[in-house]
Amino acid sequence: MEKSLVVKSGSLTESRRKFLEKAGSTLVLSTLGAAFFTSCSSTDDSDPTTPPGNSSSGITISGNTITINLSIQTGLNTSGSWLLIENARTLVANVNGAFVALTSVCTHSGCSDNWTFGSNRFTCNCHGSVFDPSGRVLNGPASAPLQQFTTQVSAGNLVVFK
Repeated sequence: MEKSLVVKSGSLTESRRKFLEKAGSTLVLSTLGAAFFTSCSSTDDSDPTTPPGNSSSGITISGNTITINLSIQTGLNTSGSWLLIENARTLVANVNGAFVALTSVCTHSGCSDNWTFGSNRFTCNCHGSVFDPSGRVLNGPASAPLQQFTTQVSAGNLVVFK
């Protein structure tokens, strides 16, 4: 006696499909590690302030000059605080009461918008290069320093000259 072939077919419901997509993503993240998708390094402050370049944010960009109103950007008055001003490709930090400003364009591969700052070190999270507050390379893959800009405090404003 010959057995008959039994075939079943169907399709996943929308909710089941979404569940499997989420489960698959979770499996990939747990297998490869979340650091694979975020960066080569894990560092301190991963939530930089990225204000727009207009006066309502207390930041004005005019040519090669950036003016930061310290009564509006009050967080910058605290040592260890920092800003990434994407519109001007500039990092600004308060390091022990002194202001420093550097280009945010990493000398390794040109990333400019994925930075953290902590323990007086800037880290480009694209590939993990670490720089001191003067822009010197502390850890590669970058081999050239970041360009440093002149800063001056005048009448409650921090002025960065690029």
